[in-house]
Amino acid sequence: MEPRIDGAPRHEIVQGSYTDCVSLPPAPDVNDIRAMLRAVMDPELGDNIVDLGMAGDVTLEPGDGGYIVRIGVKLTIKGCPLRAQIKKDIKSRLIHHPSIIKVSIDWGEMTADERTAVMTRARWNAREQAPDTAVPMSARVLAIASGKGGVGKSSVTVNLAAAIAAEGKTVGVLDADIWGFSIPRMLGMPDRLQARAVDGRDKPMIVPNERRVGTGTLKVVSTGMLVEDEGTALMWRGLMLTKAVEQFLNDVDWGQLDFLLIDMPPGTGDVQMGLARMLPRTDLLIVTTPAVSAQKVAIRAADMARRSFLRVAGVIENMSSFVCDHGEQYPLFGVGGGQTLATDIGVELLGQVPIEPAVSDGGDRGEPIALAGSSQAAHVFRAIARRIIDETPTTDDMAGCSARDAEPAVVTVRSRS
Repeated sequence: MEPRIDGAPRHEIVQGSYTDCVSLPPAPDVNDIRAMLRAVMDPELGDNIVDLGMAGDVTLEPGDGGYIVRIGVKLTIKGCPLRAQIKKDIKSRLIHHPSIIKVSIDWGEMTADERTAVMTRARWNAREQAPDTAVPMSARVLAIASGKGGVGKSSVTVNLAAAIAAEGKTVGVLDADIWGFSIPRMLGMPDRLQARAVDGRDKPMIVPNERRVGTGTLKVVSTGMLVEDEGTALMWRGLMLTKAVEQFLNDVDWGQLDFLLIDMPPGTGDVQMGLARMLPRTDLLIVTTPAVSAQKVAIRAADMARRSFLRVAGVIENMSSFVCDHGEQYPLFGVGGGQTLATDIGVELLGQVPIEPAVSDGGDRGEPIALAGSSQAAHVFRAIARRIIDETPTTDDMAGCSARDAEPAVVTVRSRS
């Protein structure tokens, strides 16, 4: 019959006379056990279960010739599909300890606050361990984002890219709106992409299509340059979308760039999260319309940036009003949404682009209005482009400065009462 010590605390059972009675081996140190658990990784979050806060209390109980280790493990959700893998890894790590005869796991579920802390750490790790890309470090990366479609995000992208290039800059344009590609048509660049051998690379790289703009250059990559025509549907799911963006970042011979503008798909899905992981130095420009409904949706893009440690560089209000020939303004989509969004997320409203038929006409013809137009919309696009250029430090300005890498730029989203 197994001896008992009634009423004794658990740690006294492990260290007291019971141990002497059955000649148990030395008890494993709890700190050593936790150190061994650091080798157990959550494969989805990319970190060990101790630093993620998933491994809770570790207790020891005497058993037949050794100790039973009981570990509390909190999963992000109760039905986590990785539970079996984590269980297997924990037991395989600990069971080889000479004093451990059994591993028992008490499963639990994280609170909402604990899940938030875990995801914040995971995103920070992804930022710090971001893979290298073919995008030169000297290029400023701007993602043109929106909370929903239909706000003119692609039109803003091509006009800003063209206006920046017209100032003598080399501007890359990545059409990351994989399903809804429209950049080739709007820039008048329908040619299919080619590949070529590049020194130092073991496989050919994609060559961006180029267009001279004054003394500057546009370098453009889009899935629209891979399909037969603009009417071809790309029926790709989430993983394929992320892989396509990853290929555009890694396997394109971008060469020298001053800026890279990325036309994002609307929303906060796979492409957005993949970009935050692969290019954590990206700044976001958020496009909205004056409508309150658009502003309320657009704030989600800012929240995604904050959670991914990306900086929001400003807000652009598109379709702000219609100006008729005699100068009267008509706010067809409401008033104030852009400024409200900018105030809520603590950034500046960079400009308000009016509704003008010439903007869409220029996109249809492949001649962005920012290049040769004399209308108010053209002036606004050029003013925003100059502001972006003026606010972008040159390589010489950043020499010896590690501020951008030292701490994340976090946008605080304030809810309005």
